[in-house]
Amino acid sequence: MVALQPPMHLSGRCVCPSDPQFVEEKGIRAEDLVIGALENAFQECDEVIGRELEASGQVGGCTALVAVFLQGKLYVANAGDSRAILVRKDEVRPLSSEFTPETERQRIQQLAFVYPELLAGEFTRLEFPRRLKGDDLGQKVLFRDHHMRGWSYKCVEKSDLKYPLIHGQGRQARLLGTLAVSRGLGDHQLRVLDTNIQLKPFLLSVPQVTVLDVDQLELQEEDVVVMATDGLWDVLSNEQVARLVRSFLPGNQEDPHRYCSFWGPAWCQQQHQEVVMAEKTALMMSPAQGRWSEWGCLKLLWGVTGGPSKSLGLEIPTVQPVALPC
Repeated sequence: MVALQPPMHLSGRCVCPSDPQFVEEKGIRAEDLVIGALENAFQECDEVIGRELEASGQVGGCTALVAVFLQGKLYVANAGDSRAILVRKDEVRPLSSEFTPETERQRIQQLAFVYPELLAGEFTRLEFPRRLKGDDLGQKVLFRDHHMRGWSYKCVEKSDLKYPLIHGQGRQARLLGTLAVSRGLGDHQLRVLDTNIQLKPFLLSVPQVTVLDVDQLELQEEDVVVMATDGLWDVLSNEQVARLVRSFLPGNQEDPHRYCSFWGPAWCQQQHQEVVMAEKTALMMSPAQGRWSEWGCLKLLWGVTGGPSKSLGLEIPTVQPVALPC
C-alpha cells in the first residue's frame, strides 16, 4: 500500500499542539504516530472480524502483514508468521519477525501464570524438553517458566504430566496443541479440541512495526521488498528468494512488468533437490524513481520432481487461465 499523501500533518512540530512539552520530553516523533495508527488499525480490524464472525456463525482467523510507504519511510507491520525482506544487490535485510509459540514463549507463559484459569486445569504452563510420562515422577528434569530465559532443574510432580501449554519445536510447535502462531486476526471462537478452553486470550492482534528510512538507503531499481506467508518461507530461505529475484531483474530492464512477473529456470536448475508440487503467493514491491509504486502479486508454482530440466515460474494472477511451466 502506498500513501501518496499523509492523512494528517506530520511535520514533527505539530504532532500534539496542545502539549508540546510532553512531546519533547517523551521524544515523540512523527513516525510514532504512524506506528500507533497501524497498531490501532490491527486492533480495530480484529474487533470487526470478531463481530462479523459471530454474526455469521462462522469461525476462522489469519495472519496479517502490511507495508505502508509514507514521507520517505517504509513501515512494515506484522502479526503472525508471515515475513517481509528487503533484497538488495549485496544484502538481504529482514523487515519483520515471525510470531510463534516458541518466539513468544515467555509472554504466553506469563499470561497463564497471571490467569491460571485460562488453562482450566488441563495444561501445564512449564516448558520441558519432552512430553513427560508417569515414569518421570520424582525424576529431575530441565524446565523453563515465564520468568526464565535459561533452564533449571526440578523434580517432576503429578501436575507436570499435563499437556504443555507450548509443545513441539520449530514448525511443529503448537499453542495449546492447536495453533502454530501466537499473533493474528480472528479466531475469537477457536477452542481446544473437545474442551471449552479458548485460544483467543493468548493471541495478540497487535503487530510489530519495523521502520525503514528509505531516503537514507539510496535504493536502486533492483532493490525490492518481498512479502509472503509461511507457505513460501517454509520451503525457501531468505537467500534463495533473494537469489531468484537477483537472477531475473538485471536481465529484464525493458520489461514494464519486471516487478510482478518473472521466470527462474536457471536458478531452479541449480537447486538439485526435490520440490513437491505446490502453489504459493507472494508480493513484491520495488522503488521506481524513488517511489515504491510498482508492485505485483506473484504466484509461484513448483513442478520440480528431481530433474534439472524442469523450471520454476512466477505469474501475475489473472482471470484468464495461465499456463505455467512444470
